[in-house]
Amino acid sequence: MKPLVIIPARGGSKGIPHKNIKLLGGKPLICRAIDNARAVAPDSDICVSTDDSEIIQVVEDYGLKVPFIRPTELAADNSGTYEVLLHALSFYEQQGRTYDTIILLQPTSPFRRDEDISEALKLYSPDVDMVVSVTEARANPYYNCFETDSDGFLHVSKGDGKYIRRQDAPKAWEYNGAIYIINPQSLKRKSLGEFKRRRMYEMDELHSLDLDTPLDWRIAELLIAENEI
Repeated sequence: MKPLVIIPARGGSKGIPHKNIKLLGGKPLICRAIDNARAVAPDSDICVSTDDSEIIQVVEDYGLKVPFIRPTELAADNSGTYEVLLHALSFYEQQGRTYDTIILLQPTSPFRRDEDISEALKLYSPDVDMVVSVTEARANPYYNCFETDSDGFLHVSKGDGKYIRRQDAPKAWEYNGAIYIINPQSLKRKSLGEFKRRRMYEMDELHSLDLDTPLDWRIAELLIAENEI
């Protein structure tokens, strides 16, 4: 299997300014994703897609060549991951380089382990659209997710409230943002949200931490300081 690893790293982060190059545990955040990528692919098959000169400098100082500068129209606040992936894949295909899979590694999952990627890869086969990492959802539509009826009253989203203990309800899963192993042919036909043949790779809550807010960052720092990770 020959994967193309894509690490998207837009410069205009607002929730945590400059988060992709911010030091976490003494290392720029994006370098943690590069370490993960290097565990499964050579540098020539690792693509950091960014529009930001500071990110490029940090990445290349870490020894990885950035193959292109992401076009401005793919670096706006409303730019989608789908278009970014297609752009990177097309860049390599125009050079005559083809890949069996795309591995999307977002820098905001600092505690993703190399073995998580390796185990997720074992679940991939050409007949699926994607293998995606998940963690058990905190809010379960059979137990503690609610919708309002026409009178404005709350009702459990699914199951008519018949489960009185969470452990009795069917499990629900949510993407944790850590690992996406994508079929390139599926990607060319439809967006990620349209994928139907998805297999899940389960990760625990600790290693699923996604850095989206300053509070998330403080939690990550605490976990490192307390040797919890």
